Amino acid sequence: MKSKPDLSEIERGLYELTLGWRRASLAQWRGDGGAVQMSELYDRADDLLGPQTREALSSAPAGSRTHRLRHNFIDHFLQRELLASDVELRTWINGAAAQVDGQNIYFRQIIPWCQKQSTREQRLVLQKETRALCRFLAPFAQQYWENLLEILSSEFGYADYIEYCREKKQIDYRDWYHRVQQMLADTEDFYFDAMDRWCRERFDIPLKEATRFDAINLLAMVAYDNCFPQRPLTAQTEVLHGWGIDLEDVPALRIELLPEEARTAQAMCFVLQTPGDIRILMRPQGGWIDLETLFHELGHGLSAAFTSADLPVTDREMPTGYSLSEAWAFLLQGCVLSPPFLTEFAGVEPGLAAEIGRRRQLRNLSLFRRYGAKFLAEYEMFSAGDLSDGKRYAELMQRHTGFYYQSDGHLFDLLPEFYALDYLMAWMAEASLDAGLRETAGDGWLLAQKTGDALRGWWSQGNRRELPDFLAANGLPPLDFRRLSSGWRKSLLM
Repeated sequence: MKSKPDLSEIERGLYELTLGWRRASLAQWRGDGGAVQMSELYDRADDLLGPQTREALSSAPAGSRTHRLRHNFIDHFLQRELLASDVELRTWINGAAAQVDGQNIYFRQIIPWCQKQSTREQRLVLQKETRALCRFLAPFAQQYWENLLEILSSEFGYADYIEYCREKKQIDYRDWYHRVQQMLADTEDFYFDAMDRWCRERFDIPLKEATRFDAINLLAMVAYDNCFPQRPLTAQTEVLHGWGIDLEDVPALRIELLPEEARTAQAMCFVLQTPGDIRILMRPQGGWIDLETLFHELGHGLSAAFTSADLPVTDREMPTGYSLSEAWAFLLQGCVLSPPFLTEFAGVEPGLAAEIGRRRQLRNLSLFRRYGAKFLAEYEMFSAGDLSDGKRYAELMQRHTGFYYQSDGHLFDLLPEFYALDYLMAWMAEASLDAGLRETAGDGWLLAQKTGDALRGWWSQGNRRELPDFLAANGLPPLDFRRLSSGWRKSLLM
């Protein structure tokens, strides 16, 4: 790269670096030496990530393209500088295991183990075991975050992490902090009674005695797995056919179902190149949670696969936020366990389908409150500039979900760039998309051809606009929590 690169040169260089980093991330997720690939990748990027590029981006005309290039540059700069800390933290976490009845329960296995294989007595043992593990691992996690905050301050001049995220995503986090507080207050009058009844029914204990590990088991809804269709997972996507979408005709999208001995049970959608190379990897566990997971990842994958290849690179490959992609994921995931899907495609009796639908509504409200509490805790921690004390995190999580949370685990529940708020915005956006589809295709949009036409039109726009602007540009209702809360209230108080 010459000493004074122009924006087109920077764009080409960052694009190639982004593609390489995504491939290395896929290899790392698989356990195939991704960290080595990343190190080699960044060793070759010294000029691109050097002062000349930073200078050129700082002096470039303001606009969406410059903004996205600047933050793609910062992303890679941070990843390069933090690679050693990240590898060290991952290494320790990957080797950390709790001992429960003679079993090694590794950190990466905790969620699927709690969902499918545990008893309540075992989950109580896990709680004690993970407390010691978290205390041991916390210094490594805290060092990673301290390094990141130091780089943002010394290299880029950000006053704090909130300022960095605000500038990158163009979100007023202080305003959302107060809005989320009100959202949680507006739903607590009917949430706690409903969740307490569910805990007593499922575990024969009141909500106040249940832990976050019990919540993982409860919200997986395994009690309804006995009516899950006994068919291959990928054969259960017939709803897409009604929209004119056949996964066999989407060559850019590949689904890989991993064997039981796979390294992790976490499903991921790797958008290696938009719209040409998308991989969905997941390890089936059995039951409805697999189908929900598949459809969630299909929301990410299909929206990328149907993105117009004619869009500029920055509008395809370099979003600064992910709430729009999460909205597509929630929309498709929401099809599963809905009464129309259960009766039309899964053969579930209507009365049971209605019951499952109500449980799903309570589950979604509980998860919304969980991510709302997480956002409040993260905002307060970064506002105070102290990530070492998890007491406020544990207090807020229990206050708003009803489940007991350990203070020692706060750093391992910490999402980067306030991603918890991205989830909340995506849930509200799902309700806006639902309203738009009802206007276009009627209340039965799940079964309508027009739904596919609308989705393909929306998906073709890629990441050109961030979520609020996307809704406005397409004549969709703006984000409004009341649309969500009224649905929850109606379902849970009927």
